[in-house]
Amino acid sequence: MKATFGAGCFWGVEEAFRNVEGVISTSVGYMGGHFPNPSYLDVLSRITGHAEVVQLDYDPDRTSYEELLEVFWSIHDPTQLNRQGSDRGEQYRSVIFYYNNEQEMAARLSKQNLQRSSRFNKAIVTQIQPSTEYYLADESHQQYLAKKRQRESSLREV
Repeated sequence: MKATFGAGCFWGVEEAFRNVEGVISTSVGYMGGHFPNPSYLDVLSRITGHAEVVQLDYDPDRTSYEELLEVFWSIHDPTQLNRQGSDRGEQYRSVIFYYNNEQEMAARLSKQNLQRSSRFNKAIVTQIQPSTEYYLADESHQQYLAKKRQRESSLREV
């Protein structure tokens, strides 16, 4: 099954989901905009309306969509509108793209329960939207943090 989340810069978001038991594969890209085949620079320029997202394939027998939502909520601040940390712009918005009614209901219930909890003292601004066309980011962005660690490790070994 597929799931797609936006929670700021996609590098760290992908890294978090790659380490979840039951996640089969991850990729980073763009969703939710109005500009066909956007490049990283297009999205960065804020002309496309896309969010940086992580799309993942997961095995529902090994992890549930609800567990993926828990990871999503734990890795970013869903009360920040169009930003995460020092990253600013609509491409860094908090968003859940759903693929079916079950995912939509689970996402809305999860958001509602989180808002009712005492975890955040501000409104949760996370958008919950139907999935749209997904545009894969170029290879240099895929598993970026893992590649960076490998490069740094290789340099230390020399």
